[in-house]
Amino acid sequence: MRALLPDPELSFTALDFETADSPSNSACAIGLVRVEKGRIVARDSFLIQPPFPYVRFTRIHGITWEKVRDKPTFTERWPRIQRMIEGVDYLAAHNAVFDRRVLHASCLAHGLAPPPQDFLCTVKLARRTWSLKRANLKAVCELLGIPLDHHHAGSDAEACAKIILAAQAIAQGE
Repeated sequence: MRALLPDPELSFTALDFETADSPSNSACAIGLVRVEKGRIVARDSFLIQPPFPYVRFTRIHGITWEKVRDKPTFTERWPRIQRMIEGVDYLAAHNAVFDRRVLHASCLAHGLAPPPQDFLCTVKLARRTWSLKRANLKAVCELLGIPLDHHHAGSDAEACAKIILAAQAIAQGE
């Protein structure tokens, strides 16, 4: 994990996974938001067919097997994911340990090299920047007035990016 609050001139991609089940390689959705020089320049989110024919965590994110059964696999989605993370200085996620584990496990399960970038964790960033005890994504978004459709990967990734941008604005005295 990288140091908190990196230089705003660095580029990053915020990402969020939803998983079908407990195994880390069970990605069923991903959201990605690319930031360059302090501005969101690209967004992408899509469903992924998990490696087995069921989705146990539907109650959390609303994704069912019927919604993902005909979607491309992680391997088939990899070029699209790669385009969003290629060349960025770091990756970011809210609870980065989870999303890093899902990304790396999914890559390894599909014979792909995991990306080399370090991760920044916006849970840790929010706790440090705003002295929060409760730093789950919903609480941080409520504090900062960031719209959130929680457990929708695209919305969660965008919220993560906006948390970093808000922290950088504070550090710059804006």
